[in-house]
Amino acid sequence: MTVNPSVARRSAARLVAVQVLYQMEMTATTAEQALVDDRERRAEAKRGPIAEPDSSLLGRIVRGVSADTAPLDQRIGAALSGDWTVERLEAVLRAILRAGAWELEARPQTPARVCISEWVDVAHAFYSGPEPGLVNAVLDRMGQAIRPGEMGRGG
Repeated sequence: MTVNPSVARRSAARLVAVQVLYQMEMTATTAEQALVDDRERRAEAKRGPIAEPDSSLLGRIVRGVSADTAPLDQRIGAALSGDWTVERLEAVLRAILRAGAWELEARPQTPARVCISEWVDVAHAFYSGPEPGLVNAVLDRMGQAIRPGEMGRGG
């Protein structure tokens, strides 16, 4: 099966965005500095099987999450079950949910179900346990709230 190069680049951007957001949280680095650090790190690294990330999408995700972290965390918190809070989530999982929530809100050109599927795939890149299921459930709940027309039953 041949993968569309632009789709592969967007998928790679989502994966790298999680790494950059994680770095920002762990080091208190600004979005701009984290993006520069990532660009330099990737320029020096050996090329692997992953596509070159779509730098425009990567920057939009990182800057968007950075600018809207508090409202994104409120939406994520509302979509979590039971007594879970955003603060209780592991940092990589937080980054995935924030980025997925941002994309659901800010990029209506990406169909909601495609967006959710992409972020579940990103979660699978980092986790082999129940975390991808949590990402799916939380983003699905958020999709129902943010894009109810798209997420209707059978839609």
